[in-house]
Amino acid sequence: MLVLSRKESQRIRVGDSVVVTIVKIGGDKVRIGIEAPDDVLVLRDELETWEDRGEAPAAGRPRMGRSIAAA
Repeated sequence: MLVLSRKESQRIRVGDSVVVTIVKIGGDKVRIGIEAPDDVLVLRDELETWEDRGEAPAAGRPRMGRSIAAA
């Protein structure tokens, strides 16, 4: 696992097509924005696991994609 420190408005690029932006930092919460192609799946881990879908994440399989609004 790669662990990075970022400040608000800073971005992280994942591959050629995914951009993660730190939108806001406040208290114990960090809001992030994820820009990714429509065919790349984005799920908050607590909402649905790969096991719930009946599959395991394969090597190289995208773990992010079209964003799901989070509170």
